[in-house]
Amino acid sequence: MARSLQKFQVGESGDGRHLIENARATGDPDCAIAVELFVAEEQNHARMLAHLLNAGGVGTKRSHWSDTVFVHLRRLMGLRLELMVLTIAEVVALRYYRALADGGRDSVLIDVAERILDDERHHVPFQGRRLRIGFHATPAPARKVMRELWRLMAVAVIVVVAVDHGPALRACGVSRREFMADTVLIFCGVLDTVFVPDRRTS
Repeated sequence: MARSLQKFQVGESGDGRHLIENARATGDPDCAIAVELFVAEEQNHARMLAHLLNAGGVGTKRSHWSDTVFVHLRRLMGLRLELMVLTIAEVVALRYYRALADGGRDSVLIDVAERILDDERHHVPFQGRRLRIGFHATPAPARKVMRELWRLMAVAVIVVVAVDHGPALRACGVSRREFMADTVLIFCGVLDTVFVPDRRTS
């Protein structure tokens, strides 16, 4: 469990500078403020997890390969791609922290998981709305391609997380298969939110 938490703590601990810069570049002050609040909440998650790990005498990690890959993917292009990659991570976090909250054996762990989960429930809808706006003017054929590529990327990430964090999930009573099925289902809901059918082509 400790190793799993360490990896998620690394993922929550970024400074979000690149994301904030991209949000400000849109010229939409509401978007910029919302992203700044999102980054602040993620950093608070990192602090809570760090306190939890330190209290258990485990400590935190400085880095992990999965976080490095995510950061590089996010920074390949602009805000839209960065939000797409982030949304995958947030959807994974929804199911992961739900597992900890439901099946954790430590009251402090459960409390931290529930606090983080409460924030994540708001993050995913926000990102979905921003992406829906971002894809609104995209031609229907391109939207279909992007939807499928995004889905494939999400499935790949979900499988990797399920394999990597399998022992922690099992300790909470969640099998790898259950985690993957539930997380894919959540992500499909995000896809439906972002890629609303274009009435102009129906």
